[in-house]
Amino acid sequence: MDPHQIIIRPVISEKSYNLIENEGQYTFEVDRRANKNQIKKAVEEAFDVKVKKVNTVNVKSKPKRQGFTRGRTSTWKKAVVKLAEGDRIELFEGV
Repeated sequence: MDPHQIIIRPVISEKSYNLIENEGQYTFEVDRRANKNQIKKAVEEAFDVKVKKVNTVNVKSKPKRQGFTRGRTSTWKKAVVKLAEGDRIELFEGV
């Protein structure tokens, strides 16, 4: 798989920014079929950094409704990537 097919988008939240500042860990939404090795390789190729560790979580869908219409959000996979000391991803800086 191409790195841009594996990494869907960065997760922008208060918790993810705390992880960046305190732990040097970056959070991404990734393809549900991707494993940790593929995610590691994709992040290293896309951002030119060295990845030390990858943790993944399957985020379950939640029920939602709008008026009488009921539905569910999509199930997605989240990857928390820890980088080597001194490495940073500029995409997250200054937001």
